[in-house]
Amino acid sequence: MRIGELATGAGVSVRSLRYYEEQGLLKAARSSGGQRHYPDSAVDRVHLIQMLYAAGLTSRTILDLLPCVDANVNTPESRALLRAERSRIDQQIVQLRQARDRLDAVIAHSESPGSGCTRTEAEALAS
Repeated sequence: MRIGELATGAGVSVRSLRYYEEQGLLKAARSSGGQRHYPDSAVDRVHLIQMLYAAGLTSRTILDLLPCVDANVNTPESRALLRAERSRIDQQIVQLRQARDRLDAVIAHSESPGSGCTRTEAEALAS
């Protein structure tokens, strides 16, 4: 499939696909005219790359993991890398929960009658 078809099928931009290729995350065959051609399996590959980026992995880390994914093999090194990434994500979850709790406290305070934050913008402008 061509790059536009892959972009549509994977739900990403052509620019993202070019970036993935520049980073070594995605490979394309080239036609005699220089057009990129991807196998049907590239859609799944792009979804995996997107998922790993969404989890906060860097392109370098993803590049390090992809050979293990492609070979369906894991090594002590790849498992260590995955565990480190999981630990990093766990820490992010803790921080996000703390931020959510603080935000909940601010919302609760702003909704209390004595906070001065319960007036609407129109009421504030009228006073």
